[in-house]
Formats: sequence, C-alpha cells, structure tokens
Amino acid sequence: MTEQYILEMQDITKVYPNGVMANKAVNLALQYGEIHALMGENGAGKSTLMKILFGSEAPTSGRILWDGQLVNFKNPLEAIKQGIGMVHQHFMLDDDLTVTENIILGMEPTKGLAINQSKARQMVQEVADKYHFKVRPDQRVADLNVAQKQKVELLKALIRGAKLLILDEPTAVLTPQETDELFVQLKMLRDHGHTIVFISHKLNEVKAICSRATVMRAGQTVGAYDLKDVELKDLSRMMVGREVISQITKKPAQKKEATPVLRVEDLHVVDDDFNEVVKGVTFNVYPGQIVGVAGVAGNGQRELIDCVTGLQSHYQGNIYLQGQMCPQKNGVKARRLMGMNHIPEDRFKYGVMADASIEENMMANRFDRPEFQNKGLLNQAKMNQLSQQLVKEYQIKTDSEQTPVRMLSGGNMQKVVAAREMSEASACLIADQPTRGIDVGAASFIHEQLVAMRDQGTAVVLVSADINELLTVSDCLMVMFEGQIVAYFADSSTVTEEELGLYMLGLKQMSSSELEEVMR
Repeated sequence: MTEQYILEMQDITKVYPNGVMANKAVNLALQYGEIHALMGENGAGKSTLMKILFGSEAPTSGRILWDGQLVNFKNPLEAIKQGIGMVHQHFMLDDDLTVTENIILGMEPTKGLAINQSKARQMVQEVADKYHFKVRPDQRVADLNVAQKQKVELLKALIRGAKLLILDEPTAVLTPQETDELFVQLKMLRDHGHTIVFISHKLNEVKAICSRATVMRAGQTVGAYDLKDVELKDLSRMMVGREVISQITKKPAQKKEATPVLRVEDLHVVDDDFNEVVKGVTFNVYPGQIVGVAGVAGNGQRELIDCVTGLQSHYQGNIYLQGQMCPQKNGVKARRLMGMNHIPEDRFKYGVMADASIEENMMANRFDRPEFQNKGLLNQAKMNQLSQQLVKEYQIKTDSEQTPVRMLSGGNMQKVVAAREMSEASACLIADQPTRGIDVGAASFIHEQLVAMRDQGTAVVLVSADINELLTVSDCLMVMFEGQIVAYFADSSTVTEEELGLYMLGLKQMSSSELEEVMR
C-alpha cells in the first residue's frame, strides 16, 4: 500500500453465475484529494467495479484497500459508514419529502419519540454552508430543478461523512452554466480533502475537471494516466481500441417537400396536479430535417414527446402525421401504423422487454411482416440473420443475440432499442435521449445513422440533454422553458452552447413576433 492512495482496488475479478466475466483483474488507485476520471465504453465494466466498491456486488477475487486497511463491504451501508458516497445518475430522492427530510433520512435527530425538526434543519444548513451549497431546507424536492436535486444528493453523502464521492455521469442533464457551477463545487470539495471518482463519456469535461484517469476496455484496465500528458483523441482510442471521429460530416438539410411530416398544433397539457405543463406549443418537422428539442428537464419536453408518440392521450390541440390527425386513443399503435418510430427516454419502461432476448426485442416491431413469416410460422432463420447483423452494426456487447436483455449494461440495452427503431425506413423518428449512457464510439455511429435517415427523407425529432449533440446533429433547434417554445433557430450552427444555456434557463427569450418570423 502506497501512502498517497486513499483507495486501491487490486486485481478485481467478477464472474457472474451465467459465466459472464464483467471485470478481469481490474486495478484502480485513487489519491487523496484528487478528481479521478473512470472511463470506458458501455459494457467495459465501470458500473460493476463501482458496485463492488460500494458493496452492492461481491468480487469473485481481488482485494480492496481503504485508507491502508483491507476491507470487504457486504452492502452499501458498510461502505457509507467507512466514508464512501455515491451519487447515481438517476437520483435516489423522494419527491414528496423536503430537502431536509431527504438528506437526514435514516439518521433523523430525535426529541423524545419525535423527530427534532429544528435540529434536522440546522444539520442540513450547517453542511450546506460549509460547502457553499445554496439550498432551502424546507423546500419540497419535487419543486427543485435537476441541478438542485444533484446538490441534495451530494449533501446526503457529505452529511454522512463521505471522504470519497462516486459521481455517475453527473453532467448528463445539466446546462453549460450548471456544469460550470458543479465544477466549482467539485473543486471546492477536492480542496477540502475529498476524493472524487468522475464517471463520464464527455472527454472535454474529463480534461477540464480531472487530474488523472483510469481507462477500462472489455472488463480490463487499459491503464491510469496523468491527463495533462494525454490528448482527447488518445483517450477515445484507448476506450474503444480504435480511432474515433467525434464530429460527424453532414450536408445541409434538403427538405423533400413543403408539407410537414409532423405538425403539432396549439398543444396544451395539464398534469395530475392541474398545472399546465405544455402551453400552446406549435411546430412543424419536414421530410429530410432533424429538429432538435433543448430544455432543462421538467420544462414540458417529457409531456410534449409523450403526446406526440401516443404515450399520453390527455391533451388539447392537434397532432398530424403525414397529413392525418393522430387519434388520442390507442395512440402508440396508431402512430406506428402511420409511420412513426420512437426511441423512448425510459428504455426500461417503454424500450425493452427485459426478460426477452435481444433478438425478440429487435424483432418486436416487425415479426408479423410477410418477410418474417413462413407458411403461418415465424421465419426464424431470417430473424436470426437480421438480429446478428444489427448486433454487429450497433456494436452491442454480447455473446449471443439470444441473451436476455436484462443481462446487458444500460448502454447496451439502449443500443438494442436504437437498432430496432433506426434499422427500418420510417416517415418520422422521435429520438428521445438516443445516446444517453452510450460510449463515444457508439454515439458517433448513432449520430451518423440519424443523419442517414434524414438524408433518406425521414423527419427526425431529436430530444437530448447533451447540448453538443443537439448542436452537432440537429438542422434546426427549438428551446423549451416552462412549457413553451422560447427560442427557435432555423440553423442550429448559428447558436453557441453558452447562448443556448441562457435560453434553457429562462434568462433569455425570443419575442412572439421573432418566433413567428423564424418558425414560418
């Protein structure tokens, strides 16, 4: 054990009962007071390694040294007691509780038989003041934006004495301004002596915030590197084992005809609490055009896309697909029959059948077509052939297309959904967070496929929390804030990340006449 390391994971191997080896002799060493990047493609073994560190999984072999002592965490509670905290990409908060109630859950101070509310608020305020986190202890978590919820998660870990913080894709849903603020806070935590594991696919952010990086590929450690000595292209190559071109080349969009494939007309949506969350949204998407939708989570994009795809049937206004009004009942099936494909944001809920195989998931939208039928039976050979082809094209890490989808990493599940929805011609594709959690190589491939579909005449709606993705892939771009379109750019190359962030945060807004002119 070298004294400079707070943590060493040595020769960690994890083999699951089905024979899948997720980690093979992996090594990770973290110095005191550093921000350390953990990088690798989906399926590289990062999540498994962190689960082992956090006590959620047991290693098959290898050892963990924590502060010089050999440890074996049997569950997350043991890891937390030792000073390890984890902020998951999908926050583990109860929206119905206040900031204070979420932070002190499980460690509530008492006064007699009741919770000492004033003491609890004081505890939260003290830790928030120490790290310069601006929070309101009595505010309900449901009323917070994404960046504020992330602060609550960090405070939950810090109040429990976390010396090491694991951050899983912490900037995935933040604007540039919110990312800058987070980085200031992370550097402050580092200066207070905390060690941070920063898991991200955004190479420029890794270079900006981290001093060192450990790169994994195919379940093994490629190496640990001082980032001041490594170029971004070298990191990409180490992650995927080949040169990656991160910028796509695309010709200007050529609208195939003047009639929109998708028209949303004066759409209004009210949520379960009778709040209007979409307020009179109108826009068109034409053949051979990619329209990007930007916005901080919770500003109506979710409800808008649910209505467009038929997942939500309670709305006012009209939605037209290829000139026909979309029915509100049986909406999903009707829209598919009318020519709409959909990559949903929530792949677990709407994108996959977890217990079905990769092949069954890929064929779910086409198995009943004549080319996959043989005298009333399924043509298994053709289904096998297509699924094998898609597994290869979309770089899905699996030993067989018959593997149950639940055995895949989240990113590889996303590739299965993308492969199914993008591998057939469609009039309109709704791509909602299509590369979330996807490694740089696969994301580049999906971007190319989106542009290829556009060039074939498909109308594409791209919803993404990744501003760079929106600016790179979209032809035109609209921004939503508090349920309304507040900006529209007919040419997405005319707006910068910083300016887009201002519109997303509601700090800047186009007038009604400006919007009418630019969207005409």
